[in-house]
Amino acid sequence: MITASQVKELREKTGAGMMDCKKVLTETNGDEEKAIELLRERGISKAAKKSGRIAAEGLVATYISDDKKVGAVVEVNAETDFVAKNEEFKTFVADVAKQIVEKAPATVEELLAQESIAEPGKTVQEVLTGKIATIGENMSIRRFERFTTQTGTITSYVHGEGKIGVLVEMENAEEEIAKDVCMQIAAAKPEYLNKESVPAERIEKEMEILKAQAINEGKPAEIAEKVVQGRIGKFYGEICLLDQPFVKDADQTVGKMVASHGAKVIRFARIEKGEGIEKKEENFAEEVAKQLK
Repeated sequence: MITASQVKELREKTGAGMMDCKKVLTETNGDEEKAIELLRERGISKAAKKSGRIAAEGLVATYISDDKKVGAVVEVNAETDFVAKNEEFKTFVADVAKQIVEKAPATVEELLAQESIAEPGKTVQEVLTGKIATIGENMSIRRFERFTTQTGTITSYVHGEGKIGVLVEMENAEEEIAKDVCMQIAAAKPEYLNKESVPAERIEKEMEILKAQAINEGKPAEIAEKVVQGRIGKFYGEICLLDQPFVKDADQTVGKMVASHGAKVIRFARIEKGEGIEKKEENFAEEVAKQLK
């Protein structure tokens, strides 16, 4: 006879539904360990069915070591915004960010194969699979960046309850200046640190476009060349962090602001939740029509 307390205990340990717990306990004659194995097996099969669904929601989280010498930013996706508010999911994402800092995986695949620091004895993949089964949505660790520094410090910033995460390595930077730079990156979305970081082919392509625009405006070829040189500065001001107008004072660039405080930006990473993932657009009227047919 399976008791209510057995079912409750198994449910608390696994997060599985009441009826599922009762069923596996009955099948295993009350053997909790075997019941947990059975739930995991079934949870894995449920998770596999969910793996085809588009996961474009989720959270971006950061973690910085106590000495501010190592930092990570990670994106973990789920299917709905509702799950991003789930405390169990939030804890999992925070644990993953800490895992990246402490265990230094080089790739997502390597991260998934590591033993979880949050649940020793399980790999990160096994923990993730368990979350998919218990929370009931497809999830994936999509990408991460990890910075280490010898001479500087790592600072992070998370915007919009996990929508955007920023990681910055700076030298000689006071906390307030580093935070300002982080917020600049979150808001202004720079692609590169400075002009020197922009690939040559990207600059050539932009100059071709700017020249064509000037010629289409009726300017002679020799004048168009000068126009291009004038306009390319605006291009740098859009995509290069140090050339962007500082959000708190548009009269100076981020580069000049940082230099005026004797600091230096070494590198940065910006991850925006769901960026580049094609979401399936649901048409409710069409869905209803399909159901009626």
